[in-house]
Amino acid sequence: MRYRHILFAAASAASLIATAAAAQTPAADIEEIVVTGTRTEGRSRLESLAPVDVINATALQRQGTTELGAALATLAPSLDFPRPAITDGTDSVRPATLRGLAPDQTLVLLNGMRRHASALVNVNGSIGRGSAAVDLNSIPTVALDRIEVLRDGASAQYGSDAIAGVINLHLREARSGGGVSYTYGVYDTEIETARIPNGYRKKDGVTNTVAGWVGLPVGAEGFLTVSGEYRHRNPTSRGDLDPRPAVPSITSRYGDPQAEDITVYANAGTPLNETWSLYGFAGYQTRETDSAANPRLANNANNVPAIFPGGFLPRITTDIDDFTAAFGTKGEVAGFSVDAGVVYGYNKVHYGVVDSVNASLGNASPTTFDAGTMQYDQWVAGIDVTKPLDFGMAKPATLAFGVEYRHEGYEIGAGDLASYTLGPVAGKAAGSQGFPGFRPSNEVDVSRHSYAAYVDIDLPITEALDVDVAGRFEDFSDFGSTANGKISARYEFTPAFALRGTVATGFRAPALQQQYFTATSTNFILINGVNTPVEVGTFPSVSAIATALGGKPLEAEESVNYSIGGVFRSGAFELTVDAYRIEIDNRIVLSENIQGSPTGSATAQRIFQLINPPGSSGLGAARFFINGVDTTTKGVDIVARYRFDTENIGRFDITAAANFNSTDVTRIPTTTVLSGLPVPPILFDRGNRLTFEEGTPDQKHVAAVDWSLGDFGMTAKATYYGDVLVPNNAANLDYKTGDHVLVDLEARYQTPIGVNVALGINNLFDEYPNATPTRVNTTGPIGFPSYSPFGFNGRFLYGRLSYNW
Repeated sequence: MRYRHILFAAASAASLIATAAAAQTPAADIEEIVVTGTRTEGRSRLESLAPVDVINATALQRQGTTELGAALATLAPSLDFPRPAITDGTDSVRPATLRGLAPDQTLVLLNGMRRHASALVNVNGSIGRGSAAVDLNSIPTVALDRIEVLRDGASAQYGSDAIAGVINLHLREARSGGGVSYTYGVYDTEIETARIPNGYRKKDGVTNTVAGWVGLPVGAEGFLTVSGEYRHRNPTSRGDLDPRPAVPSITSRYGDPQAEDITVYANAGTPLNETWSLYGFAGYQTRETDSAANPRLANNANNVPAIFPGGFLPRITTDIDDFTAAFGTKGEVAGFSVDAGVVYGYNKVHYGVVDSVNASLGNASPTTFDAGTMQYDQWVAGIDVTKPLDFGMAKPATLAFGVEYRHEGYEIGAGDLASYTLGPVAGKAAGSQGFPGFRPSNEVDVSRHSYAAYVDIDLPITEALDVDVAGRFEDFSDFGSTANGKISARYEFTPAFALRGTVATGFRAPALQQQYFTATSTNFILINGVNTPVEVGTFPSVSAIATALGGKPLEAEESVNYSIGGVFRSGAFELTVDAYRIEIDNRIVLSENIQGSPTGSATAQRIFQLINPPGSSGLGAARFFINGVDTTTKGVDIVARYRFDTENIGRFDITAAANFNSTDVTRIPTTTVLSGLPVPPILFDRGNRLTFEEGTPDQKHVAAVDWSLGDFGMTAKATYYGDVLVPNNAANLDYKTGDHVLVDLEARYQTPIGVNVALGINNLFDEYPNATPTRVNTTGPIGFPSYSPFGFNGRFLYGRLSYNW
């Protein structure tokens, strides 16, 4: 409660400052021109027919964190970036959510071109379970000039995935100048878990980041901008006491993984003549991470005492390679503006397991394993054409049309034999503990292609009324075709006030990762109130095992988006309010773990027979992707900003923003295949339904003041996160993260030699989500909920040195 008072006081102080300065000279308007969601040139953020947030490079730099996903989450109220732990590869490739929807329901563009997704599909208990999304952290903030976040459905303009909106990342364009920076950060925190109520002090997660960029001339007018970043982060650990040892102790490493990454990006463009130019960009990142699985004590059934007499903590390593390259040309032909380009990208995840055993191999087991690889790649080639048309209206209309071809590929490669084999020791689990390797039977090499065509016309009917109509047709080689449309309008009552609204249909094609991912892993499932390891097989929906359980070919998700909002501006003050409703049918989800047993009930025995055909290694459960969840998401986005200069106390930029969001599940998937069993299994249980409905904040508020005077500057920000439910299969195991306010501060000074020094604190008051209760955290590895929208690492101290020329 005391933090709410602090937030209220901060907001009140900002209002008083604004009132006191009202008589001062306002700062010059910043007309931020946008290109996302519109084909009309020269349209500003406030003139757009749909809400667009514009986040510049300076704002990204002043967040303390050097991760793009985390920085975006602190700047955009409708976006969240949780920090899952003990979730295999998801620890290292964290998914972001916009408006509480799935991570893969937001389209990501780089310089206006479709960005490739990660090879990883999230299959464990995290926000975004079942999704295969873009890895935002594969792009360094130093390489970016600005980010545009379109908060509106845009499948009719951009194609699949743009149900929640579009994030368009724009690379720097400079032919001169440059900058370098070094950032050091560390968590300095007091941890209070359910079993350690008095708390203990900890410093960990030391992060070092070195970044720089330089602009180089190409010919008389061209540019080449090269950016690079090196980052090393030590792990964090926020586990609770494990009550099982004779002396309870923390046996887990629950937190951020250790990570090291190197990233290089280049962006270039040069004119060929007066009307034509060339452009291109390329980027590469290599990332190595080390995250922990659940601990295995000495008496664990799958321990090999001769190798680990005291038990062991398996660690999962991921070597991630991410590459992209694009090339294109722009120009004019007979009054038409033409942009033709092609972009290629791939993401590869190579798994390893260390400090582990394959218990079925007994004393002969190695302790280090190669667990296999996943790779996704994508080619996109497109031509976009625009032309102004004079229909005798207030302004020229803009006609845009284009075509696109996309090719996607997905591969899974097997690990080494010891990582997956079932050895001679009876009664032991097969494969490396923590993350069993991909088997030869899991290997896939699949691809698909699609064709698309769109048309978009912007009609300024009068000086006050602007209408935009768009339509798009796409045909996919695997599931068929889809057509989508969008109509948007904006009416300006006065130069200070306008209303805008949109009705649009949208879709998301089933990802290749969702259609073909297959693996066997060890999941910890609550059975009779105890976290129990179970071997779980994940199968393609059209495989023999999935078909026996009710699996069918995946279909596209479909959506209808409605939005209406208002824009108000007066001098340096601006306010936007946008309400939305998003109805999504046939959402693709990962089914529950359908459990079987060779003994027990008739249902359990029958399922065991279905998921364990002759020659199998004794799976305890199986799951597959399935359509059939319908949801309705409703909400309101509010963004206010006021900027002003004063003669004596400097320049102020005050922002306040809020997102109110709720989702209701209106239909869940069923199957008739298993309906004849005495107790048919549930394909989508209450835990996953409640994750959709209450797993992200129902509201998030941000209030910030940015101040500068001469060589000094300061940023103060308070962020309120609404309560989040952490659901389980039984209601008595549910718990909540709680309402929390995080306060961030940064102070800056520009030295006489040009070096900028910044010191900051994120989470000043060391706020944590509610601790995971012991009734859920029976063995102690999970100290805090991974559903927390602001993580669970505590106070972060940082310093930054930077120099620009």
